[in-house]
Amino acid sequence: MKKYGLLGKSLQHSFSPAFFKDYFQSNAIDAEYHLLELVSIKEVRPFLDGSFQGLNVTVPYKESILAYLEELTPEARAIGAVNTIAFREGKALGHNTDAHGFHQSIKPFLTFEHERALLLGTGGSSKAVAHVLKSLGIQVNYVSRNGTGPNVFSYEVVNEAMLSACKLIVNCTPVGMYPHSDACPLKDLKGISERHLVVDLIYNPEETNLLHKARLQGASVLNGLPMLHAQALKSWEFWQ
Repeated sequence: MKKYGLLGKSLQHSFSPAFFKDYFQSNAIDAEYHLLELVSIKEVRPFLDGSFQGLNVTVPYKESILAYLEELTPEARAIGAVNTIAFREGKALGHNTDAHGFHQSIKPFLTFEHERALLLGTGGSSKAVAHVLKSLGIQVNYVSRNGTGPNVFSYEVVNEAMLSACKLIVNCTPVGMYPHSDACPLKDLKGISERHLVVDLIYNPEETNLLHKARLQGASVLNGLPMLHAQALKSWEFWQ
């Protein structure tokens, strides 16, 4: 039986095992998918020894995993983050299927209104999202706890005018994820209207506090489940 798995830190609420179990059963594939929790990225080496046929990587290791891989695809190198590992001729090859998944999930919803985006977070997922949006000609701005760097703002300075100007808002942080579902990455959503598209990469809960509040203000909302499905299927392509 072939083995696949997800590398991360806190994984008990991940939907990936259920998704792949159903996919394997539906397609008569003799394989299993494991949750591989690491306290530190330094614990990753035993999982790169060839005992697994493919791996996914989630927070907080999408960037730190790069140092343990022999090769990166051009897209993964450009993004600076990896969420999928395939093995070729004994080498661990890093891919980024988050970019593909995000593009597939968001493209039916984009309009001319979405010329400026505000990304919450600057980690590995944010890098993949930014890569996609920039390729579509959308101006990207970031919000982070540090708030330093070009087009990077702190949460303290996010205001109604900024939210109004950026009609596409994407939460790339884990804030609001189960079991901390009451949390919201933005304290005040004034400025968000029916002209906005608000995306949360979180898929558990199905509607985060951020999406709930944005929907009440008339915004179109999208959670991370379509992205998860699209990136997972793309991962499987790389594992073949």
